[in-house]
Amino acid sequence: MKKYFSKIISFLLACSFILLVNAQHNGKVLETRKVKSTILNKEVRYTVYLPADYETSERTYPVVYLLHGFSDDNTGWLQFGEVNRYADKAIADGTIPPMIIIMPNGDSSFYINSYDGKEKYEDFFIKEFMPSVEKTYRIKSEKKYRGIAGLSMGGYGTLIYALKYPELFAAAAPMSAAVWDDDALTSMPDMNWNVVLGGLFGRELKGKERLTETWYKNSPLKIVETKSADELRKVRYWIDCGDDDFLTKGNCLLHIALTEKRVPHEFRVRDGGHSWTYWRTGITDALKFIGDSFHQF
Repeated sequence: MKKYFSKIISFLLACSFILLVNAQHNGKVLETRKVKSTILNKEVRYTVYLPADYETSERTYPVVYLLHGFSDDNTGWLQFGEVNRYADKAIADGTIPPMIIIMPNGDSSFYINSYDGKEKYEDFFIKEFMPSVEKTYRIKSEKKYRGIAGLSMGGYGTLIYALKYPELFAAAAPMSAAVWDDDALTSMPDMNWNVVLGGLFGRELKGKERLTETWYKNSPLKIVETKSADELRKVRYWIDCGDDDFLTKGNCLLHIALTEKRVPHEFRVRDGGHSWTYWRTGITDALKFIGDSFHQF
């Protein structure tokens, strides 16, 4: 009987040790935080991932802004992408450095300012959101310690911010980014246009009517075309899109456009479609690419 109880105690102690070790490697998630926006005239929710040693250290950390896709919200990368679990493991095994991950709610804004000025999410993000969270948490508020990533609509936002504000970001990792060339835009079914893009670029526009000044100011392909190679080289790019994704063409055109300008970048086409399975299996590599930008060589 004594041997039996001794084995049970040993087993429980071993389990407790394993749980303690695992807890030491688990970061903290703040699922719902809010920023009051004067520009948007409302409160905007966001989710935060803090690395495991955040509460026991006094150090400051690099930051990655992680953007969700269309029809999702700030909890998407947490709920469906399990980004906290992947970040915990990658930090614990040294694949990525300890970092803070900020996930804002972008609604269906595509993270830009709308043509009519009614939606000014881009202004909010750059002028209010980033300064606010970087004062709230112990974040290294410098370009060389700041990265951005996202999927689909969030991949588009990632490109827009990195291309428009290269002085703010060291690296960008768009995944399955919503990149369309002019032909794809003009031939987009009217229902898709009105539901997805109409509020941003103008409802009920058809065909070439959609190729407005607002569109060209917010087209990643057009921005790459018009910017100098030296300007484009200020940010490191990791572009990842599945071979079965409906956005593959746009991402391939982006790769070609950067290649023609001799802008160094990483381009990945993996097996998969526009799905969380694809993004979950790619987020560690994306964070590693960004994390490498925080190192000195």
